[in-house]
Amino acid sequence: MFNILVFCEQRDGKIKRVALEALGAALSLTSDGDQVTAVLIGENIASQKETLVSGGADKIILVEALTLNTYSSEAYGRIVSDIAKKENASLILMSATAMGKDLGPKVSARLEGPFAGDCIKLTLDDEGKMTATRPIYGGKATSTVLSHQASFQVATLRPNVFSVHDQAATQDPQVENYSEIPDLSNLKAIIKEVVSTAGSKIELTEANIIVSGGRGVKGPEHFDIIEALAEALGGAVGASRAAVDAGWKPHSYQVGLTGKTVSPSLYIACGISGAIQHQAGMSSSKYIVAINKDPNAPIFKIANYGIVADLFEIVPLLTEAVKKMKNE
Repeated sequence: MFNILVFCEQRDGKIKRVALEALGAALSLTSDGDQVTAVLIGENIASQKETLVSGGADKIILVEALTLNTYSSEAYGRIVSDIAKKENASLILMSATAMGKDLGPKVSARLEGPFAGDCIKLTLDDEGKMTATRPIYGGKATSTVLSHQASFQVATLRPNVFSVHDQAATQDPQVENYSEIPDLSNLKAIIKEVVSTAGSKIELTEANIIVSGGRGVKGPEHFDIIEALAEALGGAVGASRAAVDAGWKPHSYQVGLTGKTVSPSLYIACGISGAIQHQAGMSSSKYIVAINKDPNAPIFKIANYGIVADLFEIVPLLTEAVKKMKNE
């Protein structure tokens, strides 16, 4: 029997979609007799149990405390690794978000188990050993690695790659309130406050549709046409490093090797040449549409659809076409 432990990320007391994707990945690895255990840490989170049940959790462990309302690498690392030991977990999964990229290696180190980050495919053999596929060299190649042991394996999963189990709950899972919270009074770092900055209405790494602007937008005052198309499509706004370095958008918008890695169903690159650093952050998108005046722009080599034209002419036309389709 395999026990897969899934750390379920939440924000402001609500389960993030990436947590449900991790649960879906866990379910795809199980068979009869195996167990998927969801771990949820925070404050006033008990109301989210039904979401985890519909997501496919067989067991739910709630870790509630006022001091755990905001993420702490040291505190969460201790708790997740302690629960993994208590549950004798074969595999610990979480999303490769900013939080997961920080937490995953810490949990792996505490458990002294193998680690695979930013996975796009996972399988388990008959012994429970993990085989993970992950992008390397900025997404130009993939690496397949095999775990050397079948216990305390840790993997983070690339967002928007794994499917969500969204069927109605048909079981009554065991719910456990975890009370063995370690002494956190001597933490090396304590989060005092989290301040949200104005940004995309939809988190970039979770967005199903992204419209990004680059150097070709020519200035921050022109990003409104990018935002208008994103709003019409119900998507998020992204930016290239050139646009961010120029101060047109905050770093939280940046897609690429030194920004965020995204895997939406649709990625529209407007005025972005498509340097390898940018491709590293978005090349795994299902469909890529490129709009650029330069027919030799590298972005066209990976695009499913390319438009060689002025974005200031094409993007507003696309926006109007989308609005018209919605109103029909």
